[in-house]
Amino acid sequence: MFEGQPQEEIEALMKANTEFRQLYFRHRELDQQVNDAELGVLPIDDTRLGQMKREKLAAKQRLLEMYERTN
Repeated sequence: MFEGQPQEEIEALMKANTEFRQLYFRHRELDQQVNDAELGVLPIDDTRLGQMKREKLAAKQRLLEMYERTN
């Protein structure tokens, strides 16, 4: 998600901010689950998949807000 940003900045932010760290790992978890669901590896219904995508997007938006505030 932060491919264009220096990894050191992201790691420092994760160490300094527990909310950022938790959201970062939650976003990664949701990303994997959504990918698995879309591949058919994780059997879930469309309603749950939609909820997961919305939660993933909200986490991403919050992470980006937090990152931008530090720079």
